[in-house]
Amino acid sequence: MTAFPDVSKIAYEGPDSKNPLAFRWYNEEEVVEGRTMKDHFRFSVVYWHTFRGTGADPFGPGTMQRPWDDGTDSLENAVRRVRVAFEFMEKLGAPFYAFHDRDVAPEGKTLADTNRNLDAVVAVLKEEQQRTGIALLWGTANLFSNPRYVHGAATSCNSDAFAFAAAQVKKCLEVTLELGGANYVFWGGREGYQNLYNTDMRRELDHLGAFLHMAVDYAKSIGFRGQFLIEPKPKEPTKHQYDSDAAACINFLRAYDLLGHFKLNIETNHATLAGHTMMHELEYAGIQGVLGSIDANTGDLLLGWDTDQFPTDYYLTTQCMLSILKFGGLSPGGVNFDAKVRRESFEPIDLFHAHIGGMDAFARGLKIAAAIRAHGELASLLKQRYASWDRGIGEIIESGKADFKTLAVYMLDKGDIAPNTSGRQEMLEHLINRYL
Repeated sequence: MTAFPDVSKIAYEGPDSKNPLAFRWYNEEEVVEGRTMKDHFRFSVVYWHTFRGTGADPFGPGTMQRPWDDGTDSLENAVRRVRVAFEFMEKLGAPFYAFHDRDVAPEGKTLADTNRNLDAVVAVLKEEQQRTGIALLWGTANLFSNPRYVHGAATSCNSDAFAFAAAQVKKCLEVTLELGGANYVFWGGREGYQNLYNTDMRRELDHLGAFLHMAVDYAKSIGFRGQFLIEPKPKEPTKHQYDSDAAACINFLRAYDLLGHFKLNIETNHATLAGHTMMHELEYAGIQGVLGSIDANTGDLLLGWDTDQFPTDYYLTTQCMLSILKFGGLSPGGVNFDAKVRRESFEPIDLFHAHIGGMDAFARGLKIAAAIRAHGELASLLKQRYASWDRGIGEIIESGKADFKTLAVYMLDKGDIAPNTSGRQEMLEHLINRYL
């Protein structure tokens, strides 16, 4: 039985194709800058939005037509959903997927029941991975949906919530290892505060640091060698989350001696909510050596919340790929489509349209970014802008041989600075437009 009987394996047909169920730009075997597109992107389908999303919003119930789903949270339904998910990913040609523990398996009455449910579904996930060759990009534990985490998980004022979260992550790490997951992600949706009057921030941050050290220690003990990732987000659902942006995450990791164990999973819509561009967050993580993976989506600036739309803007994907190529790629991370079809796009076929569009947008962005890098104009103009640092006093400063006294003597002798040159912002934006 097939869930998508009218869809064949999505093929690359080239830029002139008018077929909505074909790739125009994503040719997985095409080599760009020494790597195939498949290896550049390591595209991943998310289980939560794609196979658990209903289209519900604060103003109405779900709209999605999912014939394979009987509307229950039964183990039987969860197993059936796995088969559908892998049929979809196999036809799409996505080499990876990602999940939260509660996406794939229902919660039981006790933790033991919950773990048994997860084990039952993991057996089916493993079977489908072996059948299709599709691999797990990363696993993670949902430490935000259940009411037990109303005050947070690792940062909760209730120590039992901390303990339960630890048990949940322990199990999810074991499962991620069993399924060969390349990474493990932490996203602290409720690790933060709503009101500082009732929050001991220092204590909560200390607890979060301790929790992550426990995760590192346990991973070592069971032989999990995947990359740990933290996903920054400034707010929503919590008013202020401790992992608010790349800079905050990196500062936290340094402060708690965790920087050697973690990298960042950067998301476009989260960058927007933090008041940054995606390129800013990628650059900041990259220069600190902690760019690990990305959640590929976009937001709507007119709405101002985390809409998780599929990325279709070539400017956005070009900027992403300029940064990703600069810092050497994402592996063992990847381009994970943490995106959902719109409430109005409720038919199963819309799942294909959405992912094809996103994959094509990133493939086009890669080709544009590679052309910009190959022609060298942008790099040359950047080098010219900072030329004063490559000789004379600039070179002395960067070598560490200058101090305030020597710099004061230098400027007293010179009298004033060399004239500034224009930043040429408009010309540079026009330059990029030539490639689009």
